[in-house]
Formats: sequence, C-alpha cells, structure tokens
Amino acid sequence: MPAQQKKVVFCIAGVLSFACALSIAGAIGTQLWIKGRILCKTGALLVNATGQELEKFIGEIQYGLFYGERVRQCGLGGRPFQFSFFPDLFKIIPASIHVSVIVFCLVFLVFALIGTGFFMYNAFGKPYETLHGPLGLYLWSFISFSCGCLIMILFSSEVKIHHLSEKIANYKEGGFIFKTHREQFANSFWIILVCSLVHFLNILLIRLAGFEFPFSKSKDSETANGAVDLMY
Repeated sequence: MPAQQKKVVFCIAGVLSFACALSIAGAIGTQLWIKGRILCKTGALLVNATGQELEKFIGEIQYGLFYGERVRQCGLGGRPFQFSFFPDLFKIIPASIHVSVIVFCLVFLVFALIGTGFFMYNAFGKPYETLHGPLGLYLWSFISFSCGCLIMILFSSEVKIHHLSEKIANYKEGGFIFKTHREQFANSFWIILVCSLVHFLNILLIRLAGFEFPFSKSKDSETANGAVDLMY
C-alpha cells in the first residue's frame, strides 16, 4: 500500500481509538449499564395481584458500576431512592467480579489512549520495527479488544449468574422479597461492545495497510529458514 494511503488508514484507526477512549470514559461514569423492573413478590402475593393490578407492585431499577437508582413499588405508590456500590453494597455483591470489571474498564481506557498515540505516531512519524511500529499497533489493539470482551463476560456473569439486580433490590428490605421481573443491558454496556469491535476493526486496518500479523510473519520466516537449510 502506498505511504499516503497508509497514513490515511492509520489516521482513521487513531481517530476511532480516540473516540473509543472518550466513549469508555463516559460509560464508566454513567448508571446506564442495566435497566430493569423489580417485582415486590411479598406484596403481590398478599393481595393475589394479577394482570393490571400487578403493575402496582413493579418498580424500576437502573445502575452502573458505581451507583444507581431505584423506584420501590409495593402497592402504595413509588418511592425513589439512590444507592452506591461503594461502600453501601460492597458486602452483598460479588465484589471480586465487580472490582475486576472496573479495573478492566480502566485498562481498556488506558490502552485505547495508548493505541491512539501510536497510530498517530505511525501515521506522521517514522516508526521502526519494535513496539513503536506495527508490532505495537497489533499489541495495543489486541489488548484493548481482549479487555472489552472480558468486561462484557464478567459483567454479564455478575448480573445474570449472581443476580445482581435482586441483591440490590433486597438490600435492607426486611420482610419484603423482591424478584427481577425484567432486565436488559443499557447504553453503556453496548458502548463497550462497540468499542471492542472497533479495536478488532483496527487490527484489520493494520493488516490492510500491508503489515503481516505477527504470528504469520514468524511462520513465513521459519519456512524461509527451513528452505535455506535444505539448500545446504
């Protein structure tokens, strides 16, 4: 690929990485990771509520990585209140998974910024065949993509397997029992997915610019060396 086209490809990849970094930073700070509806099971059973009556016992919940808000509905109108994971809910949630999600989000952000810098350096500077060059671009993009995948896997397991929404809803509720009526991943979660796909796209852009994948390059060199050995 001509040098000018390589510059354009690396600029596009750099801009995409920077946009991802901004999006990840925004996603970390919002409470739009999960939106759901919580059923007050105790209240519904007491009056044997069905159909339209059941709506009086279904409240709303939404939260992110650090805080969230909830509307408690037990037949007497909604009562909104906010909650925080640190320190309020730290003892009842799967803390190791939750902290891991936050850590990987920060790592994702850092490597997206590093990738931005290296793409721009390769576009306008004079890179050489080390971590400053194509090898580094592949490495930073792969690490970013991997972090995004780990974030989605860990957060999904925390919500679906460990029933995070129910644990939050039942926190300090005494004799009332709340169950998840419906929940779905919200904007911030899908931002992480999109950013992961963008970094995978960046890997393809590096290949499009004419740089071999690191492992395929090593295999080619091994084949060439083997051919030379046979000649002698």
